[in-house]
Amino acid sequence: MKHVKALIIKFVMSAVVLGIVFTGIYNYNFSDTILIGLVLTVVAYALGDLLVYRNAADDSDYKKRNIVATISDLILSFLVIWIMGASFFGNTITVIQASVVSAIVIAVSEWFFHKYLDKHVLNTDNDNDKHTHATYNK
Repeated sequence: MKHVKALIIKFVMSAVVLGIVFTGIYNYNFSDTILIGLVLTVVAYALGDLLVYRNAADDSDYKKRNIVATISDLILSFLVIWIMGASFFGNTITVIQASVVSAIVIAVSEWFFHKYLDKHVLNTDNDNDKHTHATYNK
């Protein structure tokens, strides 16, 4: 259930950014923008959060894990948004601009999302009241 909640948070975060940038600023179709957000959420959660973030460094080096995962999220977000955007809207300079802007904003929000993951999803301690993740507090 923790992963479902994390996926919903990640989808809302991505959909809002893409909605503002692609639909609000660049006037692209909202339903296509939401579909890009949905695909990005699934791909980025599986690859960026569960694979890269968990394995980028050991648990004691939270900052390094977060930096590596955030940079990989930036690259992955740009690629997914650009490829899907180009297939829906054509490979124009505005799609590339919207992809760059969206990927940067999403990467910034991923920095904070990783903190949420660390504290609420990936910790294995059953007693959440007593659990203090040493690396999260740095």
